[in-house]
Amino acid sequence: MTPANASTAMATVLVDELVRCGVRELVLAPGSRSAALAFAAYAAQDRLRLHTRIDERSAGFLALGIARTSKRPVVVVTTSGTAVANLHPAVLEASHAGVPLVLLTADRPARLRGTNANQTTDQVRIFGTAVRHDADVPSAHPGSGPAEVRQVVAWRALAARAAAVSRGRVGGRPGPVHLNVQFEEPLTPGAGDGWGSALDGRIEQQPWMLPGKPLRAQPEDLDDGPRTVVLAGEDAGPPARTLAEDAGWPLLADPTSGSRTGDAVIRTYRLLLADDELAGRVQRVVVFGHPTLSRPVTRLLARDDVEVVAVTGPSGWTDSGLQASRVVDGVVATGSTTEEDVWREEWRARDAELSRRLDALLAGHEAMTPQQVAGAVSAAVPPGGLLFVGASNPIRDLDLMVARYGVGDRRMVVGNRGLSGIDGSVSSALGAALGRPHSTRSLALLGDVTFLHDGNGLVLGPDEERPDLTIVVVNDDGGSIFASLEQGSEQYAASYDRLFGTPHRVDLASLCAATRTPHWRVGSLEELRHALASPVGGIEVVEAVVDRADRRRLDAEIRALVDRT
Repeated sequence: MTPANASTAMATVLVDELVRCGVRELVLAPGSRSAALAFAAYAAQDRLRLHTRIDERSAGFLALGIARTSKRPVVVVTTSGTAVANLHPAVLEASHAGVPLVLLTADRPARLRGTNANQTTDQVRIFGTAVRHDADVPSAHPGSGPAEVRQVVAWRALAARAAAVSRGRVGGRPGPVHLNVQFEEPLTPGAGDGWGSALDGRIEQQPWMLPGKPLRAQPEDLDDGPRTVVLAGEDAGPPARTLAEDAGWPLLADPTSGSRTGDAVIRTYRLLLADDELAGRVQRVVVFGHPTLSRPVTRLLARDDVEVVAVTGPSGWTDSGLQASRVVDGVVATGSTTEEDVWREEWRARDAELSRRLDALLAGHEAMTPQQVAGAVSAAVPPGGLLFVGASNPIRDLDLMVARYGVGDRRMVVGNRGLSGIDGSVSSALGAALGRPHSTRSLALLGDVTFLHDGNGLVLGPDEERPDLTIVVVNDDGGSIFASLEQGSEQYAASYDRLFGTPHRVDLASLCAATRTPHWRVGSLEELRHALASPVGGIEVVEAVVDRADRRRLDAEIRALVDRT
């Protein structure tokens, strides 16, 4: 294939090589300077799926969601200027969570930098240390045959390296990679500029560079003896469960850990960590993944009388309390002792009693509680299903309400826990559903402020693929997570709503109507269960209305249950 101009040649080679390296999804935010990349993506639709979004922030988070569940790099294409900066929140999340993204940002030629030319700024290394690799790619130029061929070789090598680095295949952790690509006019494929060389790559559609499989580190033995708990944060995966079961240790697993299965799971661990009689006797913590949910966990990791062993993973290793004495690539238990079995059974007995009291407390409330909403949504996720959970209260409520999932039932629970932000959650949930098309069902659990923060994630063009996704919005008219923190105390009541509660009074039904998104409003647990049992297909929003006025009191009642077990 011989393109008409140099910019088309460069864009075509970059997209083609990324596809050869395993990319199957590309998210485009339209623009002028990125036209060559857009046309190249459109022409490659027989080999990749193209998604178009009008907002770059939404595009970045859509790509993040797809990459998170598909486990493949996803390409994001933007034009120059502020468009690039709008990717930064998604890039930060991808960096901290170890999610592979390839950012192709179009730029004006370097000679225009510093001239005050339109839509021109310094985009080089704009994402700083948040990307695993970056490159400022010079404009393509027509020339002699050998000169053009050298450019093609350089573009293919660059794209192949970007794909490999994003997947963590050439050392380092997975994460985002940034190629800032300068484009000269003409930018459309029909205009010629003298380019005359073919764009051939390796034979039989092979990648220009095929990295080897990463080496598997040998796990280290962990001796028995100290009273140990296994702490599993986001992306911990099955190894945390396997270790806990083999060693006879309690498993304290976040909902997004991928470890919350099996008999070692302690449902109410966040509450039990406040009990000094039990948690105060912990002597060692083995940390997998990225735990982020609670202050009791943070305090446990900061204790100087506890040995902390951190296990590395896609998001690195966690030592938020600065007490880790060992960092390992994997661990295995030397076996379970009678003492360890007694230790785990003590946790399980306390957990069972506390769970019974918690369920009874919530059942005694006349109005539907946000915890009950989380429990109903979790129960609606079938084996093989997907649940995206938003930050703030929803993931914490889910953490309290999920006992455990069955081993092997392949439920996937994900969320943006790298930096735990609320931004981009609607787009991320859509992406997560698109990235896992074989899910038996996909749901999302979001707070109302989180939903509103990314409401334009529902703005999809008529040709865009719409996954089957039920988005449950827990609407308490504001930011209720602050109610249980220090700023929610009575002494700050006069300023609380203006500064933290932020009531918005938004009519979610009208918002959904504007994007032709089906919407149901429910006010009771029975209505919620009925809505969850009757999905209409495509994207739908179920608004579960709860009261925020007694959130602080309810949270206090839940914490007080520990004293009565």
